[in-house]
Amino acid sequence: MPKTYRIFFFVVIVLFTKTTSAQIGKDTVPTSINVDLESIFDSKTPKEYTIAAIKVTGTQSFDANLIVSISGLAVGDKVMIPGTDAFSKAINNLWKQNLISNVEIYFTRLIGKNLYVEISITERPRLSNFKFVGVKKSEADDLTAKVGLVKGRVVTENMKRSAEDNIRKFFVEKGYRNIDVQVAEKKDTAITNSVLLTFMVDKKNKVRVDEIYFGGNDNVADAKLKKQMKGTKEMSRLSLTPSKNVNPYSDKNSSLGFKEYLKENGYLSPSKTKELVDPYFRFKLFTSAKFNDKKYAEDKNKIVDYYNSIGYRDAVIVADTQYYNNKGDMNIAIKMQEGHKYYFGNITWRGNTKYSDSLLSVFLGIKKGETYNVETLNKRLGKQASPDGGDISSLYMDDGYLFFRVDPVETAVYNDTIDHEIRIVEGPQATIDNVTITGNDKTKEYVIRRELRTIPGEKFSRADIIRTQRELSQLGFFNPEKINPGVVPYPDKGTVDINWALEEKSSDQLELSAGFGGGIGLTGTLGVTFNNFSINNIFKKSAWSPLPTGDGQKLSLRVQSNGKAFRSYNFSFTEPWLGGKKRNSFTVSYYDTKYANAYNPLTGGYSSAYADSSYIKTTGFGISLGKQLKWPDDYFSIVYSLNFQQYKLKNYNIFPGLTNGNSSNVSFKVTLARSSAGPNPIFPTSGSNFSLSLQFTPPYSLFRDIALYNDPTQKYKYVEFHKERFNAEWYVPIGKAHGEEKNKQFILKAAAKFGFLGRYNTNIELSPFERFQLGDAGLSNSFALLGYDIIAHRGYPVYDNSDPKINPDQSSAANFFPIFNKYTLELRYPFSTSASSTIYGLAFFEAANGWYTFKDYNPFKLRRSVGLGMRFFLPMFGLLGFDYGIGLDRITPTSGIKGAAKFTFMLGQEPE
Repeated sequence: MPKTYRIFFFVVIVLFTKTTSAQIGKDTVPTSINVDLESIFDSKTPKEYTIAAIKVTGTQSFDANLIVSISGLAVGDKVMIPGTDAFSKAINNLWKQNLISNVEIYFTRLIGKNLYVEISITERPRLSNFKFVGVKKSEADDLTAKVGLVKGRVVTENMKRSAEDNIRKFFVEKGYRNIDVQVAEKKDTAITNSVLLTFMVDKKNKVRVDEIYFGGNDNVADAKLKKQMKGTKEMSRLSLTPSKNVNPYSDKNSSLGFKEYLKENGYLSPSKTKELVDPYFRFKLFTSAKFNDKKYAEDKNKIVDYYNSIGYRDAVIVADTQYYNNKGDMNIAIKMQEGHKYYFGNITWRGNTKYSDSLLSVFLGIKKGETYNVETLNKRLGKQASPDGGDISSLYMDDGYLFFRVDPVETAVYNDTIDHEIRIVEGPQATIDNVTITGNDKTKEYVIRRELRTIPGEKFSRADIIRTQRELSQLGFFNPEKINPGVVPYPDKGTVDINWALEEKSSDQLELSAGFGGGIGLTGTLGVTFNNFSINNIFKKSAWSPLPTGDGQKLSLRVQSNGKAFRSYNFSFTEPWLGGKKRNSFTVSYYDTKYANAYNPLTGGYSSAYADSSYIKTTGFGISLGKQLKWPDDYFSIVYSLNFQQYKLKNYNIFPGLTNGNSSNVSFKVTLARSSAGPNPIFPTSGSNFSLSLQFTPPYSLFRDIALYNDPTQKYKYVEFHKERFNAEWYVPIGKAHGEEKNKQFILKAAAKFGFLGRYNTNIELSPFERFQLGDAGLSNSFALLGYDIIAHRGYPVYDNSDPKINPDQSSAANFFPIFNKYTLELRYPFSTSASSTIYGLAFFEAANGWYTFKDYNPFKLRRSVGLGMRFFLPMFGLLGFDYGIGLDRITPTSGIKGAAKFTFMLGQEPE
């Protein structure tokens, strides 16, 4: 409804039915009418008056002084009447606030030159409540937050129009493009000067994309072009009869003009659409076929980009339209002009002194006669930044040429060939001057500086910047998405400053649970891990806030109890830079665990009184020293470990022939590893991890009497074995990064694992300790007390009670394999990579198996599984995971898929 402006100037003279009187004794003498006020506008010459007072009437919510202030009028103002515009301006000033629906100004008295003014206003009503009709409850809940309405605010036409637009936008994005929205305003009798708004929504049918037509695409198939349209998809079809919808851009219609053809065939009006026959079969999984204007515009650009990528650099969309068929669904028609296909011609170099033409040509990797693609050219030149490097810009910038510039110039276009001259400005090599660090509120600066590869006085290197970002992220103390090098070049001095901006994140973890069980007693877990601990300040009272932190050390304490049935104490401490000079890690750990079979045969339940009659107790101590290597590259490291475990069993049958006695395990382990996965250690997006380890004990059987190994109390007194492990992981990004911060991308993880447990002497039995167990989520169980490596195998149980068994080589329900193989493929997608929570989903294919002897070993005889999973990383609690796996080799005609499926849960860290 259009706004109307009404300006009233009334000379209010006390006349009407009233008279002003003065009482003298008993007689009343009427006073005369104020003639000057009545004729104030009749004067032929303007006269000056002074506003003596301003009165405001009609206000309910607003302060009178506020109204006067907004009007611009003030007591004492001089006004010329007739001729002044002060009062019309006052009305406009009040009206512009959108707070009132009507304003009038009265002159109420005139005494001499003193004019008395009254401002009468009618306030706009306020919103008491609003509701939606014709929508679902969930939609109404979403709309409440999107329409922008606030109860208690003044209701204006603009407010209502804005709410209607937001409602339309909400449903158009869901595919309801023909939506109709009406708003009704009703007075709220319960609240003074308030109204209720009701939005009546008629969504009508959802509009979906039925057909996408292309014309002029003589060299590229429709299917190829449709594939580029990621946000605009056709709906699925159910019939096998081909569609006879007419393509307005097909060759047979080329003689007709674009608009003329659409008009002739009725495509410009939904009410005049052509009759369609049954469409052909077309099935698209997870495709809604909604039409979104923004995505459609993006898809048109992608079509042109695709043409450019295959040599058609002149390709353009000359026309496109959308029209409706007789079912109310949308058809899209796009007319292309492809142009010629071009190829790379001669490529010459100019301005290069550091590297020769031949070397740059090899590094560029584009040969004469290849299909022209400007995106490929720019990528190889490094004009499009890539963290992986491998382009011309990286070649120069990794050697200090920060001020390097490169520009490809087309020097000749003939027939279908384009010649280029690559013009280079190398500039001077930049030297790093100042390196500053900000945002480290907890972590001490020296902890950060020892990770930096950007050292003052050294040449600038782009690779060092990327590597430092990875190293800082791997610490786990900072938000990986907020690590910013802040490169500030100074071309005139040939220097560069690097200002590392960081954002601390919570890195400590807490594990807490408690309970009480009948017959067992108090149960619970208390575990803390401090990942940025400072043992140097442990005796400084001022450093406890609440704990001494900032030195980058790791301290872990954990106590777990299940009454007398189970208890465990764990302690570990790691110094990542022993001595502070080099990346030499030092770790010391201790644990003590007891697992009791507190079974009461009389009651059939658990009883603490039986906890000392059957148990296994393990005590262990370990010390390790790690060192970063420089060769083959500095991604390599080597770790030496010395470990001692003491096993004590009493009437506890955990392994055939191992029920009572003490066993000692003294082993030495060497691990060679290479780790370049990153930058986020929780969700790596590139790189790889490799590790090869050898663990061995002294060969006791070479100097012990062999007869002792026939004595059940002596044969396992000293654990003897050698154990080899190999792990490999690759992370490969799939497709292009997207999202507001370009941090959403599919990541393919490929992994392979192998383990072997051997013996020195074939005359003794293979050690029952340090074996491999496959199944479930890889969580620790009672077999971990024997030093077992628990290998996750989603979709398969640890204990195989099936008949026949899934793995015929398995001699019992539990598996104690000395050999195993495992292969994994995971497709991951991040939903959140923020510092407060990392969340990603995954789909996996897994194949693994175990064997008892090399004679039976067959790396192709594997148990396969597929499934879906989710991972949640919360800094305080660590990694949580859920997987639903289907063991493909467990499926039988009787069990079906449901019987072969298994849900698994993991906590703490990604299982092996």
